[in-house]
Amino acid sequence: MDYLTGHDLTGSPTVPVFVPPAAKRAAPAVEEHPGNAPVSDRIRAISKLSVLMPLYNERWTVAEIIRRVLAAPVGLELELVIVDDGSTDGSWEEVQELAAREPRIRLFRHERNRGKGAAIRTAIERMSGDVAVVQDADLEYDPRDYRQLLEPILQGKAEAVYGSRFAGYSRRVLFFWHSLANGLITLFANMLNDTNLTDLETCYKMVRADVLKQLRLRSNTFTIEPELTCRLAQWGARIYEVPISYCGRTYAEGKKIGARDGVKALLEIVRCRLFDTRFTEHSGFHILKSVSRARRYNRWTLRQCARFLGDRVLEAGAGIGNLSCLLLEKTRLILADRDPVYVAQLRDRFGDRKNVRIVQADLTRTEDFALWKDERIDAVFCSNVLEHLADDRQVLRNFHDTLAPGGHCIIVVPAGGWLYTGMDRQLGHYRRYEVDELREKMEAAGLEIVFAKRFCRLGALAWWISAKVFRRRHLSPRQMIWFDRLLPVTMLLDRLLPVPGMSLMMIGRRDT
Repeated sequence: MDYLTGHDLTGSPTVPVFVPPAAKRAAPAVEEHPGNAPVSDRIRAISKLSVLMPLYNERWTVAEIIRRVLAAPVGLELELVIVDDGSTDGSWEEVQELAAREPRIRLFRHERNRGKGAAIRTAIERMSGDVAVVQDADLEYDPRDYRQLLEPILQGKAEAVYGSRFAGYSRRVLFFWHSLANGLITLFANMLNDTNLTDLETCYKMVRADVLKQLRLRSNTFTIEPELTCRLAQWGARIYEVPISYCGRTYAEGKKIGARDGVKALLEIVRCRLFDTRFTEHSGFHILKSVSRARRYNRWTLRQCARFLGDRVLEAGAGIGNLSCLLLEKTRLILADRDPVYVAQLRDRFGDRKNVRIVQADLTRTEDFALWKDERIDAVFCSNVLEHLADDRQVLRNFHDTLAPGGHCIIVVPAGGWLYTGMDRQLGHYRRYEVDELREKMEAAGLEIVFAKRFCRLGALAWWISAKVFRRRHLSPRQMIWFDRLLPVTMLLDRLLPVPGMSLMMIGRRDT
């Protein structure tokens, strides 16, 4: 039987609390993030580093590496989360003694050996820091390098930083075939992920906690290294590399990774990139990343309403910025979303632009609209959001009230009740709209309808076939890529097919 025990800072039993992604998404707190927030504000948001240490039979080195970790000059609060993975050589007893004297150490244990990946995943669930780094329990990596790993994250430049053993600094010269295998694995991963890393198999991977805890990691063994890299690439994380020192050890000195692990790493990359492409448990983020592949379709959508946008735009429910990136030349662009994961993504992508303001807000709360009451909004643009909100009438009234006189409310929603399927339910849609229904709701909110159009007829057929015939419940990046490639055909068939379009665009004007 496998079990997990937990100990608090003094070694006594405790039950760690882990907030699941779903609970985070439901958080009602409203927080504003100005687009041009200074770097110092971002640095203050990161106050604690979690060092994640998988431990397996390292009795004679673990005390020294713990001493080095706790002495590392990081300039942040530090916790060391150690997960003993079924050690049989006395390592567990050794770290228990150390934890009894050191409040920064938190201990957990797997009764049987499950692998490095399983230990790291347990540590991720139990960590409490704002950023995390993996630290092996041997002496190959030097914790004094933490500070330079932290710098790109503290400066707001990166969500993840890799310590490269081949980008500089002194290192112990060791095995040719081992380094060749690492180079080939890194090259293969770079080809499939479209990255240019120099050292995929490095232990030192430092990742911001808000990203790390949302990644879908399943590996139990050394394949956690390529899996984490693939998931970060699929997330769209900004990855930096910095040079680190390295004092490798020989197999006689206890090195555990071998040739078989190299083959498993290659197979893991193939699995993550070609077969199991769901990179996060956050279903909304996964969907938005899939939709981001339909770049031409997004441009087509905006072209249809461009003349109504004006120069000061509020994008309500901006998500991760799939359409925001096409509005960046506006004099003022306010990006609002409730989900803190999306707000963080928006801030990372657009937060340095002077004309962009990023706000965490709930569109159903009238009081949240006071956050931009002085902005003189020319247009509210809301694409594929209204169907997710139960009280859409209140949201439309809020849009009307936030507009300057003569401003336009641009709504894009999924259309056609006959198209409502299990995929809609999976996406969290309360409804698909009919033209008369949306018109009545917008007019009741005080908006005069000046434009209405259903579009994407080929998409309606594809949606029905995908959901009804193939019983699919998720959108995949591959589907969206092919949909985007067929856009010229889609635009042509919008004039020919005798089928109503899958999307509805309706624009209302505020007169007074």
